Amino acid sequence: MPSINSARILILATDGYERSELRFPLDKLKAHGAKVEIASLEKAPIKSWDEKNWGDTVDVDLVVADVSVEDYDALVIPGGQINPDILRADAGAVDLVKRFVQSGKPVAAICHGPWLLVEAGALQGRKATSYASIKTDMMNAGAAWRDEAVVTDQGIITSRSPNDLDAFVKKIVEEVEEGRHERRAA
Repeated sequence: MPSINSARILILATDGYERSELRFPLDKLKAHGAKVEIASLEKAPIKSWDEKNWGDTVDVDLVVADVSVEDYDALVIPGGQINPDILRADAGAVDLVKRFVQSGKPVAAICHGPWLLVEAGALQGRKATSYASIKTDMMNAGAAWRDEAVVTDQGIITSRSPNDLDAFVKKIVEEVEEGRHERRAA
């Protein structure tokens, strides 16, 4: 079981990520001592969406094709409407999510980020939450949807919105320190 202060955590994002849903986990997990890296579709800075307009950018550490799941202790998927919609249309990004789910390592998705869990077939029979507007997508994918700040099922962590970020990051820390989870197939 890794301690959070020695953990390596990967954030999967692209243009249009909800600024707070990437920055808050990035900053808080680093403050706990974790090494956090960002993977995207291209090795170029990605632009945030901040409330009602484009925001700042963040540098990308590596491209999805170069990620080795074995190098990380957890995966974090921020939301925003644009970011997960682009990522779920990319076969490499979806495959990366599938490989993390199969590894038993914690996978955390917030807001619209669970769209990637839907695309990866990871929610069948599992409790989960999301932004309310994708509730039907979640349920159609087999999730037992809950309207709660954080829902965890066998190391798969989901949250609803930026209002839940404190609880979301707290649960990521807890699940990383628990280590791998034996998961039944979704």
